Parts: sequence; structure tokens; C-alpha cells
Amino acid sequence: MALIKKIRQRTGLAIGVIAVGLIFFLVGGDILSPNSTLLGGNSNKVGEIAGESVSYEEYIRKIEEVKFSFQQNTGRTPSEGEMYSLREQAWQALIVERVFKNQYEELGLTVTDEELVDMVQGKNIVAELRQQLVNPQTGEFDRTQLITFLQSLEDAGPEQRAFWAQQEKLFADARLRIKYDNMLATSDYATKAEGKLQHKMANTIADVDHVFIPFYAVADSEVEVTDADLKSYISKHQDKFKVSNAADIEYIVFALQPSSEDSAAVISEIKKLTEELRASSTDSAFAVRNSEGTNAFRTYLPGENLPESFTSNVDDIQEGQTYGPFITSRSTYVAYKVASKFDGAPRMRASHILFGTNGLDDDAKAGVKANAEEVLKDIQEGLNFATAATQYGQDGTAQRGGDLGWFAKDDFVTEFADVSFAAKSTGLINRLVETEYGYHIINITELPKTESYKIAAIELELIPSDITRNDAFRNADSFAANSSNSKEFKANAEKEGYRIIQANGVDAFARNLNNQANAREVIRWAFNDASEGNVSQVFELDNSYVVANLKARYEEGNATLEQARAQATVQVRNEKKAAKIVEKIKGMTSLEDIKNAFPEAASLDNSPDLNLASSVLPGVGFAPKAIGAIFGLQNSGEMTKPIHEDVGVIVAKLNSITPASEIADYNSYQNQITQNNSQRTAYMIMMALEDLAKVKDYRYKFF
Repeated sequence: MALIKKIRQRTGLAIGVIAVGLIFFLVGGDILSPNSTLLGGNSNKVGEIAGESVSYEEYIRKIEEVKFSFQQNTGRTPSEGEMYSLREQAWQALIVERVFKNQYEELGLTVTDEELVDMVQGKNIVAELRQQLVNPQTGEFDRTQLITFLQSLEDAGPEQRAFWAQQEKLFADARLRIKYDNMLATSDYATKAEGKLQHKMANTIADVDHVFIPFYAVADSEVEVTDADLKSYISKHQDKFKVSNAADIEYIVFALQPSSEDSAAVISEIKKLTEELRASSTDSAFAVRNSEGTNAFRTYLPGENLPESFTSNVDDIQEGQTYGPFITSRSTYVAYKVASKFDGAPRMRASHILFGTNGLDDDAKAGVKANAEEVLKDIQEGLNFATAATQYGQDGTAQRGGDLGWFAKDDFVTEFADVSFAAKSTGLINRLVETEYGYHIINITELPKTESYKIAAIELELIPSDITRNDAFRNADSFAANSSNSKEFKANAEKEGYRIIQANGVDAFARNLNNQANAREVIRWAFNDASEGNVSQVFELDNSYVVANLKARYEEGNATLEQARAQATVQVRNEKKAAKIVEKIKGMTSLEDIKNAFPEAASLDNSPDLNLASSVLPGVGFAPKAIGAIFGLQNSGEMTKPIHEDVGVIVAKLNSITPASEIADYNSYQNQITQNNSQRTAYMIMMALEDLAKVKDYRYKFF
């Protein structure tokens, strides 16, 4: 609790509501993805991380920690769908603790108390916190919620204190991950030689004619693919045919669709509520009490989009008016009342490119400024701003072209906000703006707006009634009771006219069966309770009942012939077709003759500006081997040998080649390589750490 007192002494502020998003922030989706293996008889082990066993009890404790945080944040118990996400967060948190702890210690990475203070009340409050701590009236970040919480902590119960202690750790771990990822992202460097090669690849141009002969030029009946051929191919290409724990499942869906009576009842109810909303003097309370939607009463700040079902039906928005009911794309009916239309705090939209200077001395800052000025000049001369932001930006906005979204003046440091809000028109600010973070190039995309709305919405979902659901369940239950094995499953389906749907190669961790969402219980049944040929009980999914039959189950490892048959057959057949094509055009010395050998299927085209860096051949598709062979030709008029690509056979003739000219400065190409590499580095390191940690995930046996 030491940090609480330090924050109070320095600022009198504290954290009130910590977003569930902070946990996502800590264990984001790009962290290690575990590989699964069979349980192997140890019913208490849910996985292994870095050689250490993870017990069911340890995993459950971590889930409870994450669940507790969720409940503190939201004031409610998570749904089953949310529990899936929380279980994933818990598993990723265990990986982070075991894999990254040693990495941080070896690198000497730490987070100071001062950093944590800055994250909750300084100039760098985390975005997830800002989004949660908002005044419901203004929609803006509210520091008073921080003050209220901290002042209550010393007298708070043990649960609140435990919650805050957990948040301290989450904040620190999240910042460590940022430091680690940033260190990796900035560790790449491209040499002048690499930049020169990149320039050569981007600017070496060939004029080439090429004949493309697709595989369908040879009929399937002209080649024979035997099991011996397939086994030989699979043996030579085992890496292509690895499988995880999987199952082949077939199932019947008993759909839950609202009946005409259900629809009529909902329409009658929404019309009644719309009239009551129109007459109501307490719009917010009435909407919250009667709506099934998530935004029963909401303030829309300047720049925020109003609901699509509202704007597509209403042209002239008037305060106090009620509109609807309308049907939405989600099969719901909704009515709106504009409770208030007012001028709120101005908000605008802009993009920027940050050239960071934190920790740099004056000489280094001067170099950064010179680079920023050079990029600004390029943009003024026509370089696309979003492209420049992606290439040169040094913060999280770079990946979205520098877009900052809609913001108020108080959301940014003074220097940045003053320049942005002083703009009289959209477009580029023709000078650099310096802040404590570095130099910014700013592009105004939307001028300040003040128009705001408070809108009440009553939404009713069109769903099957209990009567409709009971009818569907009776049909499903009767079918399951009379189908004890695969033979009866198929016979009864044919008799009743039910469609059997195939789901082959279903992963042990899958949650969906084709387009049937949230089918986890069906999949767990297939891997835990069922034997091949078993028929399931009735499973209730989101919008249907399902009865399943387990056809087959496979363990992790090399694919069997039957598992790989479909994919391998295509590859072997194409290899044999390629051999026939090559044999038929053998000895031909002109592209015209080659095309005429397959007059119906082959095509002859010219590509006058083929780029060495390309991987796609115009009119053909992905053909990297062919492009490499083309640029390997030495003389005009020279032809390649027939090249077997995934799409067919290609023969090309070089007309001319224009080498890339020498340039004085390859910095832009070096920067491009560095930027591209830095975006991949963190992910690749994560994959390497996963491999070294040998993460094994057996959770599919339990959840």
C-alpha cells in the first residue's frame, strides 16, 4: 500500500475504476499462443510453461483473480462468453509471469513508483483509464473519481484493498511489457547496403512477355493419382501436413427462429413503449427501465456517430421529438427520443507524425528535427500523409496512419492543442510543432464541432418465444433419443428430412462449429465424453439446438493419409499436370508456339514495368519463382525454362531490363526496412520465447 500514500502525499488522487481493458493491455492478443497436446493421463494438469507444470488449482486461482477484477470494475458477474475471455487472460497472465519475468530481470527493466504515479494522475494517464473514468454528463475524463476512491481506501474493506494492490501490479507489469516491446521494436537497424538493395528491388524494371498455362489445361482424367503417390508426397513434405488434436463431427441444427406470432408480439410492444416514451417526462429513467439495448440513454459528444438505424431514418433531428420504431440490422426494433440537443465542449479530429526526442541531448534533437523537416517537405510535395505516418511515426498511431480520432483541447499537451484548435481549415499544418514528447507534423482532418445530443433509446430484441423454443427442443430431443449410433443418426436424418452438416478437422480449442457460434460444449463432448460413432444429447447454442455425431478423433502429430488426402491430391495432381505441360512444350522456342499448344486455356501477355520487388505477375497471380527467374535472365530475347507455380506453368521472355539508377542517399529505404522490421520484431520474439518455453496447453479437457 506504499504507493497509495505516495500518490496521496503528492497529488491527493487515486484510481476509482480500472478498466477490464487494462488486463487486455497487459496480456494482449499478440502474446504467445500456446500449442496443445493430449493430456496424457494427468487429470490435474492444464498445461506446461517453460518446463513447469501448471495445475488445475493454480489456473483456477488465476482465473479468480481476473474474475475478481472484472467484478470490481463492472459491478456484476461475468457471462459465459466473458468468462471465456477471462480464462484466456488468466492463461496468458501465467505465461507472462513465467516467461517474461526472467527476461525483465536479465535486462534490468523496472518500473518506479514515480512512473506509476504518472500513469494515474500525471501527463501520461493510460488510455484505458481515461476511457473508463468519465463524467456521465459531459462524457469527459473526470479526475474527481480518482480523488474519491483514494480518500476512501484507508477505511476500505480488505476486498477493495486487495483490488487496488492487484491494480498496482497490473500497471507495473503493463509498463514493463511496453518497455520490453519498445526495446525490441527499436533494436532493428538497416545498413546502407540493405537500403541500396531495397532501392534496387523497388526500381529495377523489366519489360517481359509471358505465357501462362493453368493446370486446368490438362484434364483431371489425364493424370492418375494413386495412394502410393500420396504417401510419397506426404512423406517428403511432412511440415505441410502437421495436425493438432482434432475431430471430425457431423451434426444437425434445429434452428430457433421467431415465429410470425413472436414477431407480431414484439411489434405491438415496441409501438406501445414508443408512445409511452413520447409522453414521458423522465426519458432516461424510462428508457433504462424498458430497453433491452446497451445504450438506453447516452450522451453523444461532437464527432461521435449517432446510431446508424437513427441517422438512416431521420434527416432533421429535433430536440424533444420521438422517432421510430425502426428495425435494425441486428433483428431488433428500436425507438429514439432526442432528450437534449446542445453545444458541448469543442472536439476536433487530426492526424500526426511524432518524431520522439525523450532522453536525447541537444545535438540528437537537432538531428531529429532535421529529419522531421525533411519528411514535412516530402508531404508538402505530395507524399501521402498516412503513408508517411506509417513509415516514420514513433507512437501507437503510426499503425493507423497517424489518426488521433476526435479529441477535446484538454486531451493533449498545450502546444499541440493550441496549434490544432487554432486551425481555420482542414489540411496540413505547414510547420513542425514541438512538445515535451518531440516534434509533430499535424494534419487537421475535421474542424472543431460542438453539436451534442442526449438520446434515449428503447430497443426490443426479436427472439423466439418459449412456445417456439419448446417446439424446437422437442424435435431435437426426439431425434437424439432415437439415434444411438452413426447408422441411426444418418437413417433418422434422412427419414425426417434433416440436413447433416459436416465439420471436419475441428480443433480441440475451437469454440465454433462452422457458422454455429459458442459451440464449445459440443466440442468438449467430442474430446472428453464421446467415442467414435457416438451420438450426443441435445446441446443448446445461441440460436439453435444441436445434436452431434462423432465420426473420428485424431491426436497431434503427422497427418494420416485420410486427413491429408484432399490437400495432397491437389498437389500431386498438379505436379503430374505440370510434367505433362512441360513435356508437351519441350523444344519450343517461341512463346506463340507454347500458347498455341494449349489454345483454349493458355494466355500470352506483356508486362512492361515488372518490378523486382513484386511477387505477383500481372494476369497470372502469385508467382515469386517466375519473377526471380525473369530477373535472372542476362540478355534481351532470352527465355526462362518452364516454371511450376501454384497456379500453373509459366514461361517468360525478357524484352529489356532497366537497372535502378544510383542515388546519393539511401536513408529513406533504410528507414523503411527498419520500420517494417520493428513492426515484426516483437511478434517474432514472442514466437521464439514460446518455442523456448515449450508451452503446452491442455485446457481443452477442462473448459
